[in-house]
Amino acid sequence: MIRVAGFWLLVTGYWLLVAGCYSGKRSDKMIFRYNADTGIPSLDPAFAKNQSMMWPAHQLFNTLVEVDDSLHIVPSLARYWDISDDRLIFTFHLRNDVFFHDDEVFPGDKGRKMTAADVVYSFSRILDKQTASPGAWIFNGKVDTLRPFIAIDDTTFQLKLLRPYHPVLGILSMQYCSIVAKEAVDRYGNDFRRHPVGTGPFQFVVWEEGQALVLRKNENYFEKDSAGNRLPYLDGIKITFYDSKATEFLLFRQKQLSFINDIDASFKDEVLTKRGTLHKEWEGKIRLQATPYLNIEYLGILVDSTNELVKNSPLRSQKIRQAINYGFDRRKMILYLRNSLGTAAESGFVPMGLPSFNDSIVKGYHYDPDKSRRLLSEAGFPEGKGLPAIKLFTIPIYAEMGNFIARQLEEAGIPVQVETMQKALLIDMTANSTALFFRGSWIADYPDAENYLSVFYSKNPAPPNYTRYKNPGFDALFEKALTETNDSLRYILYREADQLMILDAPVVPLWYDKAVRLVQTNVQGFTPNALNLLELRRAKITD
Repeated sequence: MIRVAGFWLLVTGYWLLVAGCYSGKRSDKMIFRYNADTGIPSLDPAFAKNQSMMWPAHQLFNTLVEVDDSLHIVPSLARYWDISDDRLIFTFHLRNDVFFHDDEVFPGDKGRKMTAADVVYSFSRILDKQTASPGAWIFNGKVDTLRPFIAIDDTTFQLKLLRPYHPVLGILSMQYCSIVAKEAVDRYGNDFRRHPVGTGPFQFVVWEEGQALVLRKNENYFEKDSAGNRLPYLDGIKITFYDSKATEFLLFRQKQLSFINDIDASFKDEVLTKRGTLHKEWEGKIRLQATPYLNIEYLGILVDSTNELVKNSPLRSQKIRQAINYGFDRRKMILYLRNSLGTAAESGFVPMGLPSFNDSIVKGYHYDPDKSRRLLSEAGFPEGKGLPAIKLFTIPIYAEMGNFIARQLEEAGIPVQVETMQKALLIDMTANSTALFFRGSWIADYPDAENYLSVFYSKNPAPPNYTRYKNPGFDALFEKALTETNDSLRYILYREADQLMILDAPVVPLWYDKAVRLVQTNVQGFTPNALNLLELRRAKITD
């Protein structure tokens, strides 16, 4: 483990990249800087369960396939693949020019060539109970139980499924499926989390937890641009760990950060108009990037009829749940509380940005207080008389949102009490079905509507089925969609399942999100994407 003194010696001696990078001084090197306010628990991709870990994993490692800007699955470490007629065997033909990062675990400290055996090892490691990867679910119940992963030869890898499962290629694009070197995992053991060895465009230099993480350009990276120039263009990446969004914004204003992700409530009105554009005083000084983001914000409602909380709650009634959905103005909420950064979720749970999304087919809820009151009356609570207060659990940063919804629902006759708590506690309560009405969000792991609809599949535990929704009709549509190979037919099934669930109203969709970034004007080739993945292979710093 690197001590602080050793860390500074290493930084000082690690050429101009790291010296300029960590001191904040200007250099002739192209260094991309960003802040990870929530910290980075691990650089081991087997634990890349959230954005803070996915972003560095994407720089350090590669996957067999990846998602392009149009959400298509495209080759990465695999050049191409074949699928058997029964859809059970996927054969991947690998590149033969990919090398692991130079590291002392290899002879002569030189990275060796990646082979199909590394893919077998990496995928098997995810399933190994000793690894305890939170990503084990991606293969559990989906791949063959005897020999799911096979290296035919050095450049041919085979994946065997238990049954046809169309989204498998999307799953293989996840950071969990990054290819790692067995030698490095064996050598560093638990410390592999802070000494990663991959094949990605950047490689590990040094990490002082709580202070900074430094990556440098992988000079042997296999990808090239259309002109034949080797990627990446950047010399390195510096990640800081200030937990204050105010400090982060100050550093960005001082041009010490290349970009900031999302706009905190404390300064959004300073930067953005209510219509979601830059105020005039910021125009030309920074760039605003806003693009559909595969994330939905919602309120969940526990609907397990065997749960005592549900038995004794008015939320057991579908009409009450629908009344809540009609009882507040999503569009006004997005305008005034989000500065138009998002789209009112008036369709289903599947968000904008996915190819199967169609709000002219899947009809959700819009603001209709008269219909809300009518539903209340039909449920036996005319004008809300006799309806007990419903407690909404949320986290502090969404308290204002919860209070807005509660005020409007109260006008419709639905009394709601907003209670804030720490995120960890709320996650625990929803996982254990002790929260009846709660705020949640669902970010896509891969670009397929199946990822969202799995939240309501009755055979799934919590997570992801936090509402404990169960509908045989929904399950049948969902299962049929998983085996459908025709995209158009599968999208029809997805929409039918989404519509069926949204009428049952186990959730209250709030908004379809946007990925919002403030970017310095000297950053080029840095484009947003619907997964909000940090893509830096083609980024440049112009001065």
